Amino acid sequence: MTVFYSDSYTVPLPDGHRFPMEKYRMLRDALLTEGVLEASELHEARPVDRAALLVAHTAEYVNRFCEGTIDARAVRRIGIPWSEAFVRRSLASVGGTLAAARAALGEGIAGNLAGGTHHAFAGYGEGYCVFNDIAVAALTLIEEGQIERAAVIDLDVHQGNGTAAILGSERRVFTFSMHGRNNFPFTKIDSTLDVALEDGTGDEEYLELLSGALPDVLAFAPGIIFYQGGVDPLASDRLGKLSMTHEGLMRRDAMVIRTARRLGIPIVLTLGGGYARPISETVRAHVGTYRVVKEFLRSDR
Repeated sequence: MTVFYSDSYTVPLPDGHRFPMEKYRMLRDALLTEGVLEASELHEARPVDRAALLVAHTAEYVNRFCEGTIDARAVRRIGIPWSEAFVRRSLASVGGTLAAARAALGEGIAGNLAGGTHHAFAGYGEGYCVFNDIAVAALTLIEEGQIERAAVIDLDVHQGNGTAAILGSERRVFTFSMHGRNNFPFTKIDSTLDVALEDGTGDEEYLELLSGALPDVLAFAPGIIFYQGGVDPLASDRLGKLSMTHEGLMRRDAMVIRTARRLGIPIVLTLGGGYARPISETVRAHVGTYRVVKEFLRSDR
């Protein structure tokens, strides 16, 4: 399996900052230590060229962020202090998803140990998201003629408002978001298909709703699926408001991956949110996604 990672995914943050930046390094280490991935399966995520971002973002926003001339209000909306390291991280995160998408077209499945930055809009970022890696990758592959259509399956507990906004008028992309009704963002933007969950939703109800929604996504006949497998539906997540277990999340991942592989649709894994305490619970949940993938790959042999 081909998975992309960069040390630049982790940047220093002020003491007490609520974003779990260290989870990226911890996840890489856990995947290797627990034998879920081999070192040979990890590949360097290289920063995407600024020009590649323009398929989904305005030139003014890209230039202001990358050059450090973005205003303080816009930085506050993103929620992470600007730094040159943060610029490198943001570009590498998009680069990792784009590289994973190219790899998935050849191998059937590939991943990026970051990305899923679904709150990034064309002209601004919010919710810890700067550039929308999934929108950039999907539109790039379409414009290159690699695929005719793409689908986004966004199962982060927070609605993919930026993805919906960027891709809302793009008929070649199907966006599906299943998220908490009463959670951030409090003003939702319509995806192609949205499923809103009530606070406290647990495994069985969640999986039943997901099972009912996936046929609509598949009827679109996408040439690739971008899977934003956020782990913040976990009951222990500080920001999630749902009641899913680790087992439930793995069953969720298996449902998505099984469906894609049964139909021969390439699938790209991105991380998405996770804010559990202790952070090891978030890392464990992300590791669970890759355990599920490896089980499918072993069964294919």
